[in-house]
Amino acid sequence: MIFIIKIFVLFAVDYCPVLLSHTSFVLLKCIFQKTLGKFATCLEMRSAALQCTQSQEEFKLEDLKKLEPIIKNILTYNKDFPFDVQPVPLRKILAPGEEENLELEEELDAGTGAGSTPSFPSRVPGTLLPRLPSEPGMTLLTLTIEKIGLKDAGQCIDPYITVSVKGRAPQRLLTAYQICLNIFLTYFFPFHCPDLNGIDLSPVQDTAVATRKEDTYIHFSVDVEIQKHLEKLPKGAAIFFEFKHYKPKKRFTSTKCFAFMEMDEIRPGPIVIELYKKPTDFKRKKLNLLTKKPLYLHLNQTLHKD
Repeated sequence: MIFIIKIFVLFAVDYCPVLLSHTSFVLLKCIFQKTLGKFATCLEMRSAALQCTQSQEEFKLEDLKKLEPIIKNILTYNKDFPFDVQPVPLRKILAPGEEENLELEEELDAGTGAGSTPSFPSRVPGTLLPRLPSEPGMTLLTLTIEKIGLKDAGQCIDPYITVSVKGRAPQRLLTAYQICLNIFLTYFFPFHCPDLNGIDLSPVQDTAVATRKEDTYIHFSVDVEIQKHLEKLPKGAAIFFEFKHYKPKKRFTSTKCFAFMEMDEIRPGPIVIELYKKPTDFKRKKLNLLTKKPLYLHLNQTLHKD
């Protein structure tokens, strides 16, 4: 299995630059690497399950079989990955001597979500960015994350929230991406160009671990400075909040649920927004409420305008 993964990774590394522009090559390569990295994570989980007879959350053979259509259709697969797992770092897949020139791709990939265009460098978890300098006539937004309501709030380990601003790719980038991919894939594989209506429009930020837990609430009480002037955000953009926590048995951080706020909801004062089931849908096409109970993400908005 690992051999198959290496073949696809090396294919992306060695042959894509011949037919794609540099920008499109990096986009395509990062999409491949993220999917293959998640595939490798599932293989590790299956291996661990076979070695532990008392595991309560084992990765079953039936689960492994669900990955077969992904690896068979790696170039055309455009659905959500069936399991909420973090991709294995590419350095763990490649053999010594094959790690050359991976620093840039790993750095780009670390700051993107599923289906996102890599545009920003990796970040240090728990480090929020300062407010941008003010500009005449421009508006900045500070979001205070007060608390989140969850029925199992007390069981979440090291919870934090990832905040990102998502929207449609700039037309110049979208056009180049589509043209280059179609030229390459039309001759070799059936291909449907992915919807790029979910890329990062500003650097992604992680809050620190929550300050306290109380009943069905996890309290953060932290300010997040949105790293983009509101007037510069494209139509249809949205601010996403992904609630994440650590799973010691699986040894990775998992997204439990997510919420988002659209541009017409931005106004000074408090706001509560609904929580949705994972995986995070940055395109907002398939949304399912996490619970019917009155549990929400509680925010407060502050606008700054000169």
